[in-house]
Amino acid sequence: MKKIIQIFTVLVFVSFLSLAGCSPVQSESDKNPAYQTITSETAKKRLDNENGIILLDVRSEAEYAEKHIPGSLLIPVETIETQATEKLKDKDAAIFVYCRSGNRSAIAAQALANMNYTNVYDLGGINSWPYETETTPSTIK
Repeated sequence: MKKIIQIFTVLVFVSFLSLAGCSPVQSESDKNPAYQTITSETAKKRLDNENGIILLDVRSEAEYAEKHIPGSLLIPVETIETQATEKLKDKDAAIFVYCRSGNRSAIAAQALANMNYTNVYDLGGINSWPYETETTPSTIK
């Protein structure tokens, strides 16, 4: 009888461990709301064929003036958390975020996702944008 109780105890313990192993484990990446990446080619096709996409440049004003993608909105990455709610009213709109090389766009995309923007895409850097760009004439004399 003692042997049966020991076997039963071991079975219950093993069952408990196997059930505990089935519980979902939240990884570090699951804790942060997500954004997606998008290639220049896919972004260009979508910009040409869809309305309402926000093209967001997160570089400095000087960098933006020097060269930017036509139709883009400037919100420097340093001010994204304070200016986004004012300038980006629709939290469900598609937002394509870019910078110079891709570092700041990833930071800004994550910040927007953390602020509950639901359709955020990291386009990376304008250095990889093979399509049209434009300059803004300087108003500083």
